[in-house]
Amino acid sequence: MELIGDFWFEDRAGREWHAPQGSKIDGASIPQPLWSTVGSPYTGSYRRASIVHDVACERAVTPDERRAADRMFFEACRAGGCDVAQATLLYMGVRMGAYWPAVPFWLAADKARTPEPKLRRSLEDKKLLADFEVAASHVLAQGKTDDPVLLEQRVDQALSLVSGVNLEMR
Repeated sequence: MELIGDFWFEDRAGREWHAPQGSKIDGASIPQPLWSTVGSPYTGSYRRASIVHDVACERAVTPDERRAADRMFFEACRAGGCDVAQATLLYMGVRMGAYWPAVPFWLAADKARTPEPKLRRSLEDKKLLADFEVAASHVLAQGKTDDPVLLEQRVDQALSLVSGVNLEMR
């Protein structure tokens, strides 16, 4: 998708996240195997959040900049009408997308991707989805929070547990 006009979101701290006219948006921050669970690109009350998030991720050079973009995505999802639980699951999806290259069996799901339609999920996709479900259960069991920093801590801890990789320090 290409933006035909400027678009922006102002987060709680007053920072404006800009997506200028001409920006290309691919909606690929959430790994494709999670789309049927979390949500696919360009749909739902989070689609506007995905626009500024895609541009912010493209501009992010450091892990801290990516983390900030992901926290903004959570806030933008909430501002766009997502309830806390939905925004949490979407946020978990983008964090998995950020960590994708650091976890060998998650990366295997990406490498196994083909453009053709599939009748069944691959074993790699099933593993990624199972990891997401276990981590999501762990995070949601801790109670709802609208604090993106606390949510980041919970999500990174849960994803580290299911992946066996210390993602909290990345």
